[in-house]
Amino acid sequence: MLTNVAAVLLDGVHPFELGVVCEVFGIDRSDEDLPVYDFAVVSAEGPALRTHVGGLTVTTSHGLDRLDEADLIAVPAGSDYARREYPPALLDALVRAVEHGARVLSVCSGVFVLGAAGLLDGRRCAVHWRQSGELVRQCPRAIVEPDVLYVDEDPVITSAGTAAGIDACLHIVRKEQGTEVANKIARRMVVPPHRDGGQAQYIERPLPRSRCDTVGEVLSWMERHLDREVTVEQLAARAHMSPRTFARRFQQETGTTPYRWLLRQRVLLAQELLEGTDDTVDAIAARTGFGTAAALRHQFVRALNTTPNAYRRAFRGPQAA
Repeated sequence: MLTNVAAVLLDGVHPFELGVVCEVFGIDRSDEDLPVYDFAVVSAEGPALRTHVGGLTVTTSHGLDRLDEADLIAVPAGSDYARREYPPALLDALVRAVEHGARVLSVCSGVFVLGAAGLLDGRRCAVHWRQSGELVRQCPRAIVEPDVLYVDEDPVITSAGTAAGIDACLHIVRKEQGTEVANKIARRMVVPPHRDGGQAQYIERPLPRSRCDTVGEVLSWMERHLDREVTVEQLAARAHMSPRTFARRFQQETGTTPYRWLLRQRVLLAQELLEGTDDTVDAIAARTGFGTAAALRHQFVRALNTTPNAYRRAFRGPQAA
């Protein structure tokens, strides 16, 4: 039963991501017949912490010993979390909490703290798409899903940037207290009551990246020729490898198969064209290698849970479609 929640902070914490956790778990809503959590803000680095907003600091009287009582420990995002060292006592406390049956939740870059504690090893996890490459590099044993809102690998829940933290928090409430309670809190916050964790982040189309140069040139070629139909055999020949070796190297260096990588890049290019051009869906389908509007629509819905026209309207207004 979820009754005791702690948000643990480090220097440079982001106020919005902290506010998300406080809004869901830290407000007394007993007058609305909603659960009241025993909530505390905990400092991992002294009683006063700076935020990434100039001149704004956070003070709290709670230290790491407060985490021993928590059913849920939330780690909000912070500046440079991907490039700093963490207090060993904090990492030990997080591991100990999970061993004793508590859940841990990260919001955006807070996931790097969980990774440093070894809590992502062998687990699927979410992060803001701009930090997915760095998380893969730092936590090679984690299964990073760079384009979803949140991942529940109980007892470790990870969410992507900013508002996705709201979705993950409400997901936990829904899981513990039911849909009605989660919907009431969402209504108070004036946010959608439920966005599934697998819903895709709206991300920019990234340049192809590889952890080494083995398939880097092939990735660049694929990026430039998304409209072409290619086989693994043809790609392997470009890399001067056997198809079997190429497929294995590709999986090792990109975390996915050539087909799935190509499919994702095509969807991302379609997003870019829907946002920035007046091309018809048929024309976009041709430019992105899907061939027909029906094929594009099918893959777009599978990847983003929305149609191309609905996506265009969301970014450019009702008249765009």
